[in-house]
Amino acid sequence: MAGLGVLEVSDATFDQEVLKSEQPVLVDFWAVWCGPCKAIGPTVEGVAASYAGKLKVVKVNVDENGATPSRYGIRGIPALLFFKGGKVTDQIVGFVPQDVIDEKIKRLLA
Repeated sequence: MAGLGVLEVSDATFDQEVLKSEQPVLVDFWAVWCGPCKAIGPTVEGVAASYAGKLKVVKVNVDENGATPSRYGIRGIPALLFFKGGKVTDQIVGFVPQDVIDEKIKRLLA
């Protein structure tokens, strides 16, 4: 479930929404059954609100979209991948505090 300012993307829309994005993109790989994914969800939505207009935030449900996670070697979720110019610049796997995410975003937007 994507919250305010967070776009749900699929294998079909990933390239258009993420790789071709003018803005840097934070991709949250998640699943409905994943407890840590639910825990990090509000943080990801907060990031989307805080960085609106500077950073695009999208979610990929790994159960419904298998090709994209396997393309990026996603083994554990939640996994946050940071994209700039169509390339992965950084990633976080597992639940982390918001300041860790903010630090990586500041570097991404620098």
